[in-house]
Amino acid sequence: MSIGAILNRFSGDRLGLISVFYIVVMTFIAAFAYKLAPDSSPNANQMHLSIHSRPPGFSTKILILPNSNFQEGSEEIAIEKLLWKQDKLFYQAYGTSKAYLQLVNLNRYPIETTYKQVEDLYISKKKFILGTDKYGRDLLSRVLIGSRISISIGFVAVLISLLVGVFIGALAGYFGGKLDRFMVWFINVIWSIPTLLMVIAITLALGKGYWQVFIAVGLTMWVEVARVVRGQVISVKEKTFIKAARVLGYSNYRILVKHILPVIIPPLIVISAANFASAILIESGLSFLGIGAQPPVPSWGGMIKDHFRYILLGKPYLAIVPGISIMSLVFAFMTLGNSLRDALDVKI
Repeated sequence: MSIGAILNRFSGDRLGLISVFYIVVMTFIAAFAYKLAPDSSPNANQMHLSIHSRPPGFSTKILILPNSNFQEGSEEIAIEKLLWKQDKLFYQAYGTSKAYLQLVNLNRYPIETTYKQVEDLYISKKKFILGTDKYGRDLLSRVLIGSRISISIGFVAVLISLLVGVFIGALAGYFGGKLDRFMVWFINVIWSIPTLLMVIAITLALGKGYWQVFIAVGLTMWVEVARVVRGQVISVKEKTFIKAARVLGYSNYRILVKHILPVIIPPLIVISAANFASAILIESGLSFLGIGAQPPVPSWGGMIKDHFRYILLGKPYLAIVPGISIMSLVFAFMTLGNSLRDALDVKI
């Protein structure tokens, strides 16, 4: 089937096109998350404990206190207002009374900064579109930056699964015999182990962290790729053009790489879309269990873990927002996989 025919069939699938658009948008958001997020601090971890768990649309005044070295980062404080008192500038922290005023220390600002300049340049009104989490962090920023984990783990896990699965499956299917029987036995052994249990074991062995999770998820997803590749190679190697290549004296490497693998690319594309969705779900589950991406790195699964109790405390959006993010991205990849299967006419 020509590329033009494939594109024509795919363009007729409206749901598939919507899925592609959504995935492209999410990838763009993940790539430029720090530019798009209202809180561009590392991991969107700027805390305002006095305004924790505030509803969507909440806004307040923010006083910026530079670090003492005037170079890296700054501290933000949610305030009610600034007050002049005896030629000194005080701020009233959000949620406190005037009896607990705090002095604004000019030593934290650049040299010769006046009180008036502090009031004009270092006070801003900040709106939290999706509200704040239980630590007073901007929920929208956490969700946007958390998308980097889900998109990244999809790409890395699928890449690892393809490298391992294609290699093992191609060798088993092409050479057959004892090698094939051993590979099939090994695939069945790995297949029999629950995926989540395998990922947990590998993660604990490699240590906690999102890069360890990427590797662990990728190393548990190759078995399905290997099974599909093995079956496709066994089928293709009996074709006439492969037999002709052997008669012409082509090496096994050339036959595999240049004649067989290009033929089985369509099934690999379809299974990669499904594996992308599975990787996102597995990472979310691991983060929910506390062995995925570690705080303060934002992860959709970790955000659900931190706030699932709030579903019963009248603030369900704290868990529902990251939950919908996971669901929508997984649904987009599963829909894309189904659309590609129909467009490529793949039978797995």
